[in-house]
Amino acid sequence: MFHIRTRPLSRRHLLQAAGVALSLPFLDAMLPHALAAPSTFKPWAQSNVVQPRMICCYIPNGVNILDWVPAESGSTYTLSPTLQALAEHRADFSVLTGLGHPASEGGHSGADTWLTAAYLKAKPGADYTNTQSIDQFVAQKHGQETRYASLQLGDQSGTGGAGHSHTLSFDLNGTPLPSENSPQRLFERLFVPESAGDRVATQKRYNERRSILDDVAGEAAALERKLGTQDRRKLDEYLSSVRQTEKQVERLQSWIDRPKADVASTGLQLNSLSGNAHDRPMWLDVMLELSYLAFITDTTRVITFEWSREAGGYGGGGENHHELSHHGGDPGMLKKLAEIDRFHLSRLGRFMSMLKSTGEADSHMLDRTMILFGSGMNSGKGGEHSPKNLPTIVAGGQKLGLKHGQHIAHDADKHPPLSNVLLTMAQRMGLETDQFADATGTLTGLV
Repeated sequence: MFHIRTRPLSRRHLLQAAGVALSLPFLDAMLPHALAAPSTFKPWAQSNVVQPRMICCYIPNGVNILDWVPAESGSTYTLSPTLQALAEHRADFSVLTGLGHPASEGGHSGADTWLTAAYLKAKPGADYTNTQSIDQFVAQKHGQETRYASLQLGDQSGTGGAGHSHTLSFDLNGTPLPSENSPQRLFERLFVPESAGDRVATQKRYNERRSILDDVAGEAAALERKLGTQDRRKLDEYLSSVRQTEKQVERLQSWIDRPKADVASTGLQLNSLSGNAHDRPMWLDVMLELSYLAFITDTTRVITFEWSREAGGYGGGGENHHELSHHGGDPGMLKKLAEIDRFHLSRLGRFMSMLKSTGEADSHMLDRTMILFGSGMNSGKGGEHSPKNLPTIVAGGQKLGLKHGQHIAHDADKHPPLSNVLLTMAQRMGLETDQFADATGTLTGLV
């Protein structure tokens, strides 16, 4: 251990502490692979957990906006050609058009700001500065009661790079939270029981992490007296992350001896690969099935799911989604892009059907599960990557106070911020607040 009086705070030690909540990821090559098959998963008949839930599902590269936006607004609107894919659920969702994040630059950094509304270059001299995402804002409340405060899912594991994140979730300091892309690893994390030896080893790891955090906090406190104003501010931000990690470790320790939910893997295509074009439909389905199981067992109430990272992704037949988003107005490419949009909505519709088929209290799971579906960019009429008129759907949550069966349309140049939708969802999750990012209030018409 070094001495504060003679040496600066060890960067290696700080990085060690900052990463104590993470483990080395497994590689897909470590998993046995068999060709995925269509799902045979069967939803449960009844849920015994009556709690609010939310999942934010992100599609990259925008959509064919010409086939997406309905011609009329209000409750008597006609479903657009693309939205016909959700026709059977018309009464359970609202389509929102014209909205955007005024501070966001859009483009392929859209996933980074979709749930934060941040201007990534807000700090002078910094290339990238994000803020807390709405899911983590909500998880601060609900995560106290569940094994996992939140889940981060994506088609690529880890956090990715600034501006092309593999995650939608950012903590209190805007630090990205890593995503999981393996159905097998996710199932094991959520539902496979741990042996007595596993629990002892886990407790040992947590104790070691606490020890590291205590050492770093003590050293940093001693160092703080010698720092200038700017360095103190930076150190305060770091220590805030350390305190967050301390709380996370404490919460995880409290769950070590509590058994996981008893869930069989029957019907789950856990070998589906996110980066395999052939597996694409099966992988989306199984990740949504695991989300369903996490909700019905109350393992978590907050999930973010990046279906593909920006500048990537496949259609249902393996089409190159990113390439088609640069359509330049070409009719053939627009047609193929609309097919991918309908494919995505078909998987969303299947997920909604699962939730709706499961009874819960006086209704079904969908009525207490809010789904935000959309993109942080709009490929536009000519293929430009605009931060305006972001394709957005809000579904479910009618027992939480959301109103559906409508097209809520706004002028793309004069509109309330998309953060109003995020604030609306946070309030429906039970948070007593009227502030989030640049929100000016809840979204008129949605509640």
